[in-house]
Amino acid sequence: MASSLPTSSSIDTKPFSVLFVCLGNICRSPAAEGVFTDLVKKRGFDSNFKIDSAGTIDYHEGNEADQRMRAASKRRGIKITSISRPIRPSDFVDFDLILAMDKQNREDILEAFNRWKSSQTLPEDGHKKVKLICSYCKKHDETEVPDPYYGGQKGFEKVLDLLEDACESLLESILAENKHIQES
Repeated sequence: MASSLPTSSSIDTKPFSVLFVCLGNICRSPAAEGVFTDLVKKRGFDSNFKIDSAGTIDYHEGNEADQRMRAASKRRGIKITSISRPIRPSDFVDFDLILAMDKQNREDILEAFNRWKSSQTLPEDGHKKVKLICSYCKKHDETEVPDPYYGGQKGFEKVLDLLEDACESLLESILAENKHIQES
């Protein structure tokens, strides 16, 4: 399980911010955003979190999530409302944690960070915010969330299974390392 989550002091009441990132921001990362938002709301912590998603490319910018992913999520009672956008330099300032769906996404995010830090004012340790979402999985052994875009319905269900596992553990980790969230 991933450790060393950023923490906020109890004086700082800024919401803990999590950004989920995949390639196009139409399947995996919007689903992760929806799953995590659902968990946070069910636990009554919605005001303590800022949750968003983005893609490493801008090809689908402005589009809703893939209809197949929205349908699969809806069957589980999870609503996906995000609109696709690419990752941007300000995400390294605005988010406490940036979670990539696979190793290539992580590599692309880190390459973008290294490119941007020469021309933008970014946190020196911004690269430490980038982790793989599957590093939080407890019930599954996968190290990456597979892209379901070109596969069948089972692929979308598998993505949701992995994300539900990872997001439950992610929330527990954040709460354990940010005790003030539970106290507010």
